[in-house]
Amino acid sequence: MKETSDHLNDLQEIRSLMERSSRFISLSGLSGIVAGLFALIGAAVAYWYLDMKLNGRNDYLYKLSEREFYTFFFADAAIVLFLALSAGVFFTVRQAKRKQQKIWDKTSKRLLINMAIPLAVGGYFCLVLLFNGVVGLIAPATLIFYGLALLNASKFTLEDIRYLAFCEIGLGIVNTLYTGYGLLFWAFGFGVLHIVYGTVMYFKYEK
Repeated sequence: MKETSDHLNDLQEIRSLMERSSRFISLSGLSGIVAGLFALIGAAVAYWYLDMKLNGRNDYLYKLSEREFYTFFFADAAIVLFLALSAGVFFTVRQAKRKQQKIWDKTSKRLLINMAIPLAVGGYFCLVLLFNGVVGLIAPATLIFYGLALLNASKFTLEDIRYLAFCEIGLGIVNTLYTGYGLLFWAFGFGVLHIVYGTVMYFKYEK
């Protein structure tokens, strides 16, 4: 009986080693929570800016200030992205040290490459939409391509991230039917879903 138990323990250890070698498992749930909070703050600032600038203004003035709007929104998104990535790196490095896992190896490289390709294509597509004046589809496009990036990278990290990917893609598809609510969908996708996902991951793997 003891010998059978030892064999089972050995098999579990081998499986654990194989899992570590083929998947980057140091992604922290806290990074998702913090990224979600930054996204909600960024969306709130964008909503405040829109309300302040458009309240009482006619279409003529709105067209004159389009460049100002785009500049603000890109700056707002860039700041949110920078803060979210910084938080992600910080918590992931901390988690990797706890698990005694290397930060930069073949698995993490594959993870980043597989995630970067859909994001790069999505970024280009969003610029094309912007230059052609199809602004209403930019928010759903970011959600869909981000979801595809997560789905593509899920082969190299925790499989739970696939659920977040499907939610982002589905939310983006629904948003294409309600383009006038892009900011709300964006806030829910990058804010609320990240917080929910990060909380689940934290209590499941880190608590």
